[in-house]
Parts: sequence; structure tokens; C-alpha cells
Amino acid sequence: MKKTVFPALLLTMITLTSFSQLTTPPDGGNKKAIVGERIGITDITIHYERPGVKGREGKVWGQLVHIGYAGLGFGTSKAAPWRAGANENTTMEFSTDVKIEGQNLPAGKYGFFIAYDPNECTLIFSKNTTSWGSFFYDDKEDALRVKVKPAPTDKSVEWLKYEFMNETDNSATIALLWEKMMIAFKVEVDLDRLQLESFRRELRGERSFSPGWQSYQQAAKYTADKNIALEEGLKWADQAISDQFVGNANFVTLSTKAEILAKLGRMNEADTLMKKAVPLGTMQQIHQYGRQLLAEKKYKDALEVFKMNSVKNPNQFTTLMGLTRGYSANADYKNALKYATLALPLAPGQQAKTQVETMIGKLKEGKDVN
Repeated sequence: MKKTVFPALLLTMITLTSFSQLTTPPDGGNKKAIVGERIGITDITIHYERPGVKGREGKVWGQLVHIGYAGLGFGTSKAAPWRAGANENTTMEFSTDVKIEGQNLPAGKYGFFIAYDPNECTLIFSKNTTSWGSFFYDDKEDALRVKVKPAPTDKSVEWLKYEFMNETDNSATIALLWEKMMIAFKVEVDLDRLQLESFRRELRGERSFSPGWQSYQQAAKYTADKNIALEEGLKWADQAISDQFVGNANFVTLSTKAEILAKLGRMNEADTLMKKAVPLGTMQQIHQYGRQLLAEKKYKDALEVFKMNSVKNPNQFTTLMGLTRGYSANADYKNALKYATLALPLAPGQQAKTQVETMIGKLKEGKDVN
């Protein structure tokens, strides 16, 4: 019995060994890589393998990387583009809908291929993400094709790489760089739409009560800053102030609602609300509101705010500087000089001291310091 079991066990072990594989570096010395970035609230992740030039300068583009589509002598594809990397599919994953060179691409994970041409490359985003290279490429699985022009570079890149560049709040350029060539394309997101959708989702879940009023205020402030969806922002502002569970009528929540009201043209309501907000503010909050009024050329209103701050926080550098700016804006240079002189010995550091000294010089010449 033992004589029959042992050979069978040995055969099983040999069979398993034949089909198992230990972890080793990728074939051909190519390097596995992951690169990603967040654009707005959209996460983009690229998985790829990095072939090297390895002494093949001048033989990469158009030779090692074939032009257009070709039969590769293996697999099912008779017209395969380049795999845009090495070994397995290069993949790109987008956590939200995006635009690629102005064309829509839904959220998801895609295999990435390039049909190279020295004049114009075709970038292909395929629904197939699990194949090896482009040997099994099928154009019926294409989700999107866009065309871009390749650009020569001065500096040679030994190992193929993907980089994010030219970033803005709602866009970035993704560039493939290898040898002396760059193939780049622009990715854009509809940040405002995505952000508002995210707020709506989150404010129906845990974030609606934790950390509390701050969540509603954050959403409301976004609409004010971007001047979008103001009526919806006003509802969020009201919840931040008066929601029965998390509402808090403080300087931040009241001033945010006032800002939205002002942008909706409801100025009387906005002004009334700010009169309630100012006494609740910290010294810095009140000071910044006064500076805001100066920027809006509401000089008398600004002076009243600076006076209120000085009563609440007397003999402070910040409030004395507020009075200096407030009186100066109203062309009362005598009082402005008085408060600038009082502020000078309280200046917190040489830079602030120099700023006050400059103001004093201007006021002595009868010039506004704002």
C-alpha cells in the first residue's frame, strides 16, 4: 500500500511544482510601477510595467514600438496597437467620470493602448483590463479612442514612465515618456458638479451629524465661493445655523449665510445677519470682515466694525491696526496716525514693525495706507 501511495504523491508534487511560480522580478528586467494623483475629488491610478531603452536608442519608436496596428504572431489579434508599457495590460482607473481630450469617459478601470504614429497617435481605452499585452486586443472592447500628437524631447528617458503635469483644480496632463518621446493627453473633471453630488451624498450619511454644523457650513461656503447652486447653499447654511441636532449660530455660520444672501441680491437681509454675526466673532474674524468691507469700499461700515473690535479686544496690535486702516480709509489721517503710533510698540516682529513705520510715513504725508 505504501509503495503505491508514495509514487502517486511524488507525481502530484512534481505536477504542482511545474505549474507554480515563485515571486521574481518581471520578465526582461522591466519594472512594475504604480502612479496616481487626485484631480479635484477624482482619483486616477495607473498600473504599468516599465521597459528600458537598453542601448536601443533610435530604434524604439517605429521599430520596437510598431507603427499603427500589427499582427504580433501570437494571440488572437491581427491588428494590435502597442501595449503602452510592457508585459501585462497597462491600466488606468478613474474614480469618477472624466473627459479625455474633451471626450467623455465613464468612471472605471481601462486597459490602455497606443497606436503609435510619428504624426498622430491614437490612444485607446479598452474595457479589457486583464489581458497580456495587446496580443488579444479586440477593438469591439474599446470604450474610447482619441488622437494626440507625439512630441520629441531633448532629454532621454531610459525607463518608460507616466507622469502627471500641468495640474489645475479640475485638470491635469498625463504624459508617457520614453527615450526621446512624449505622448501626452489632457484629463478634465467637472469638479463643481462632482463636488455638489458628493456633498449631497455625504450630508445624507454620517457627515450630516459628525462633525456637526461644520459639514453643512463647508458645503454652503463652497456654493458661495464658487457662486453656484446658491439656493441649495442657502438651505445648507440654514441647517448649519438652526438644525435641531447640530445647528450653531456662530460667526462662521451666520457670515456664510450672509455671503450667500448678498450674492442672491438680498443685501438688506445680509447686512442684518452680519450685525448679529460680528459680536460673536473672534478678534481675527472681525478684523478680516472689516478688511473685506474696505475691499468693497464700504469705508464707514468698515470703521464701525474696527471700532467694535477695539472695544471688545482693546489695546491689541490687530485692533489698533484695524482702527488705523478704518480712519485712513475715511480720510481721517490724524486719528489713523494716532492708532498707528500706538500699534508700533506692539508690532509682533520686525516685518510688522516695518509695515507700521511705512504706514506712519504715509499718514504724515496725508496718504491713505490701504
